[in-house]
Amino acid sequence: MNPHIRRQSGMFAIAAVLASTVLLAGCTEERAPAQSAGTVAVAAAAPSPEDAALLEQARAMFEPLPEHPSATADQTGLAKVALGKSLYFDPRLSKGHSVSCNSCHNVASYGVDNLPTSPGHRAQLGARNSPTSFNAALHARQFWDGRAADLVEQAKGPILNPVEMALPEEAVAVSTIDSIPGYRQAFAEVFAGQPAPVNYHNIAEAIAAYEETLVTPAPFDAYLRGNVASLTAAQKAGLNTFIQTGCVACHGGKALGGQGFFKFGLADGPYWKYTHSKSPDAGRFDVSGDPADKYVFKSPSLRNVAMTQPYFHDGSVWSLDQAITVMGHTQLGRALSAQQVTEIRAFLESLTGTLPAEAMALPQLPPSGAETRRPDPA
Repeated sequence: MNPHIRRQSGMFAIAAVLASTVLLAGCTEERAPAQSAGTVAVAAAAPSPEDAALLEQARAMFEPLPEHPSATADQTGLAKVALGKSLYFDPRLSKGHSVSCNSCHNVASYGVDNLPTSPGHRAQLGARNSPTSFNAALHARQFWDGRAADLVEQAKGPILNPVEMALPEEAVAVSTIDSIPGYRQAFAEVFAGQPAPVNYHNIAEAIAAYEETLVTPAPFDAYLRGNVASLTAAQKAGLNTFIQTGCVACHGGKALGGQGFFKFGLADGPYWKYTHSKSPDAGRFDVSGDPADKYVFKSPSLRNVAMTQPYFHDGSVWSLDQAITVMGHTQLGRALSAQQVTEIRAFLESLTGTLPAEAMALPQLPPSGAETRRPDPA
């Protein structure tokens, strides 16, 4: 197992996180940006002791999103992102020329399709809920069961999955893209110096570069940078409840999740008695074969969670309040009160970020060459 992945057991992780919050140090709000010429500078009010203590506590458990994706650091990176964006939206990477990455991970809908499971080739339904592609670069591994080490490896999977995009082999994807003049030129420029720039790894690498730009800064990021006024009083109360009830044990860091694997039903299983799942999923056990991994899944990121329903690996719960309640039972072994659920939901709503404008603009796909043939969709 990747050393950056941890599988927590029992209530030890929760207790450890809560114990770390007992001693709080005061903090001061970061300095406001300089005022433009001709304006009168107004001193920012110092945070109250309660606000300062909560902010210090939050900073020990969470991090704000990076302000600039590394994939756009130079012109070559920008060109790779543009290429990857076209490939992300291009249905010609599917057997029937009808499904693209964006079909299941719609950038206009916070990187999901808001369906329990997604239709792919010939409308076949996948076995698991499609996780959001937004902020996915922050995850330690990809897919619910963590079978892909990174975004590049993840991007290689759906294209060849017979239920999803259904191409029979890598060579078909490569020949299809290589038959399109605009893509041949773009790959030659982005992957200059390579003898065969249009190859399967480079297709996935370009898609991954685009996905690295799908970040959604939210009010909570401004809060972590020192602007305590960016959260409402209800959201601050929810943040405190989120920490004190133990949710942060699985949902911390930049992505508020995505870093560890946990048994779904850790405290009060089996999980399906609360989610009413039709067929229990063994989770990571199907990848590792380790009995300890049965019903273990990657903790999802909670960023934009208010917009990415339905919830859980099987999309079995539509209400965010219900999802919070289920997590209280299955992971914390406690019945959260209606007030606690309301407070936690208020905090989670502060994680709804701004969709990147450039990512939202549809790309102009390069036209097919004369040699490109629509494959048999059967």
